Amino acid sequence: MRFKAIVLALSLYSLPLDIFAAPAVVPVFVKTAATEPLSEKIEALGTLKANEAVTLSTTVTETITAIHFDDGQRVSKGDVLVEMASAEEHAELEEALSTVKEARRQYQRIQSLANAKLSTESLLDERQAAFEAAKAKLNATRSRLADRLILAPFDGVVGLRQISVGQLVTPGDSITTLDDDSVMKLDMSVPAIFLSGLHSGMKITAKAPELDNQQVEGEVASIDSRVDPVTRAVMVRALLPNEQRRLKPGMLVTVVLQKPPQERLMIPEESLIQEGFNQFAFVVDTTTEPARVVKRKLVTGPRRPGAIAVMSGIEAGELVVTHGTMRLNDGTAVHIAAEQKGNESLGELLRQQNSLSEKAD
Repeated sequence: MRFKAIVLALSLYSLPLDIFAAPAVVPVFVKTAATEPLSEKIEALGTLKANEAVTLSTTVTETITAIHFDDGQRVSKGDVLVEMASAEEHAELEEALSTVKEARRQYQRIQSLANAKLSTESLLDERQAAFEAAKAKLNATRSRLADRLILAPFDGVVGLRQISVGQLVTPGDSITTLDDDSVMKLDMSVPAIFLSGLHSGMKITAKAPELDNQQVEGEVASIDSRVDPVTRAVMVRALLPNEQRRLKPGMLVTVVLQKPPQERLMIPEESLIQEGFNQFAFVVDTTTEPARVVKRKLVTGPRRPGAIAVMSGIEAGELVVTHGTMRLNDGTAVHIAAEQKGNESLGELLRQQNSLSEKAD
């Protein structure tokens, strides 16, 4: 046993001394955590609707005598679109006009006699009542005559006509559709968790496959007063200008709502270490010699390409390791080989490291 102990001691004495030295310092690339403006985006699907849309029908049962529009024609408010048979109503109108004329004449004659004290007040009241009744009958006849005309209630474009001349139509029969497509309404369902960030006037961008995914900009007009208890979503309505009339009612569009920018503490995505459901990052402690890394647990927020917001776990101004994390553990000694100032690529950081090494030599 004593001989074996002597042999072991001689063997250890013959090993290189640097085997007992401290582990080598690991070179790392770092970036300073700093606050930056971050504009969060909310994505949703929406369906386009015309600003105003109606299905034109009639309120009476009558025969079509004339059609004054073509499929897809643009019309103005008040334009006559369809005429229906109205010979009887025109005759009644002539009769009502004659009755009103005679009732007015009788009333005016009795009124002049009453002013001269040559007629009684009761007779004047009778003539006035007859005059008012004649005018009411005239208005009723004009109303029935107006029911025989279908007018455009607003400016817009008509759809396909569903009637022909000579056809008998009844209340509820579809004649055509009319859409005001100068502005399009966009209704979308947004999860209620984003409710605090929604407001009228919020800018949005929309894309539709039918338009080769060209972007159309608009803004939020209103937010529903209720949250759906089943889907936990709220309906949001936006308005999209449509001067070129490219947008059509019924289109399914992808919507991006742009929230106002907020100052967030940002770190590169390369710094993030995912372990199960937890997220960590290595922070360089430069107060020691050599510098060492500290493994911090993070609470993260929204992302953007290449960066992620940190809600807690890192303070502004601290150095976060971006490259070299695979060789690190909590407390590992490190050497800052290069510092990322902007969006430098890995190749640029390597060239920066080589430049610093040459200067040191």
